[in-house]
Amino acid sequence: MVLCLLCFRPSCKVFYAKDPLKIVRAQGQYMFDEKGEKYLDCINNVAHVGHSHPYVIKAATKQMELLNTNSRFLHDNLVQYAQRLTATLPEKLSVCYFVNSGSEANDLALRLARQYRGHQDVITLENAYHGHVTSLIDISPYKFNQLGKDSKKEYVHVAPSPDVYRGKYREDHPDPASAYAEEVKKIIEETQKNGRKIAAFIAESMQSCGGQVIPPVGYFQKVAEYVRAAGGVFIADEVQVGFGRVGKHFWAFQLQGEDFVPDIVTMGKPIGNGHPMSCVVTTREIAEGFGASGLEYFNTFGGNPVSCAVGLAVLDVIEKEDLQGNATRVGNYLLELLAEQKEKHPLVGDIRGVGLFVGVDLVKDRQKRTPATAEALHLIYKLKERQILLSADGPYRNILKFKPPMCFTMEDAKHAVETLDALLTEMEEATGMKTENNASTNVQCKRKTTEESSQPEGASESISHVNGAACRQENGIYSKKRSVPSKRIRT
Repeated sequence: MVLCLLCFRPSCKVFYAKDPLKIVRAQGQYMFDEKGEKYLDCINNVAHVGHSHPYVIKAATKQMELLNTNSRFLHDNLVQYAQRLTATLPEKLSVCYFVNSGSEANDLALRLARQYRGHQDVITLENAYHGHVTSLIDISPYKFNQLGKDSKKEYVHVAPSPDVYRGKYREDHPDPASAYAEEVKKIIEETQKNGRKIAAFIAESMQSCGGQVIPPVGYFQKVAEYVRAAGGVFIADEVQVGFGRVGKHFWAFQLQGEDFVPDIVTMGKPIGNGHPMSCVVTTREIAEGFGASGLEYFNTFGGNPVSCAVGLAVLDVIEKEDLQGNATRVGNYLLELLAEQKEKHPLVGDIRGVGLFVGVDLVKDRQKRTPATAEALHLIYKLKERQILLSADGPYRNILKFKPPMCFTMEDAKHAVETLDALLTEMEEATGMKTENNASTNVQCKRKTTEESSQPEGASESISHVNGAACRQENGIYSKKRSVPSKRIRT
């Protein structure tokens, strides 16, 4: 009873708060409740290689039977894991700090950045979320904006999210990457005028809580140039999106092109497939600057033999089961299926994604791009009734997020989208919404993918951005006086 009360305190949230699930076991991409009902997990990017993967469990159990201790003792697992992990990264990223959570990794990254040149200020992005500890709430607008207009610290500077669908510079801009990067440059110049110095720019390589935002190619390169010129470093937060989720590349920042290398990379969630571990990887120069402070860094559990055994096992499974290849194949198929839904259902304003990281932006009006928040919540609960687990996020909570375990199959994708299709149809019929199937009102929108644009080779093959709202004529989705009745949508 005490545990139950704690879980439902106002500051603690659970999925499906009005009808929460009690999950008792999971396997692969499926979760099972206390009644034995099976649910398709479309949201769990922590169980990266699949829930309860036997190879990972065996590695953890075997090492726990031998030894688990802190990293003040030498151990082969620590060395071998550091070697395996850095082999997936550009050569200059060669020093690992092992910690226990994504929040801990990002907190340490800030310490490294601030110690490097003695600067203090941080540039972050709109709607960004980087962790739950105080230092990270301070640089996470996704969180601190909830505390009121005066909650932003003076050393924190917020740049526009590089969102080409809802942001300041959209898909019709000739060079959104440069335009968004110029916004960062302006912040740096204004900060310097006020006598302050930039320590770091931090960004998720693809924003997750911010709405499944994929930065335009070239944005990170230009931002890094401006930040480094000001004496700061570039921190790529891969906590949500790393370890092959994007398919072609192991790290999401690599979507920007081979000419971009961050100064610090943080990792978490998928690194241990549910085991509490994380890592910060940086350059030797930054690590040496951190050590020069004279303040010893030690982490009791970071890099322990069991965690490193788990980390090695996860890397093994990704490779042996070709989960990167699966992310590309299934992810592309999922995007194709969702693109068909965009053509069919006026509620679907935009489909964007790469690999098994996909967002469905729901709108009430495609021209105005009005967020369909209530409709998204309604769909989430209806999908749960049909034993499919999906979540909605973004600043308006209107974006359906697909980030399933990497063993997700084409059959899973088909089942999820077919169910979504049926629910969208039900909603249209219930609300009287016009569909685009009627030839007299149909608006044909071109599918814009980065394969059709002039992005650098290797940076665009698996990225998709299907933008229905690029259409500039009236689409007749709603009459002027019609709205979605709230009594039908509340769940």
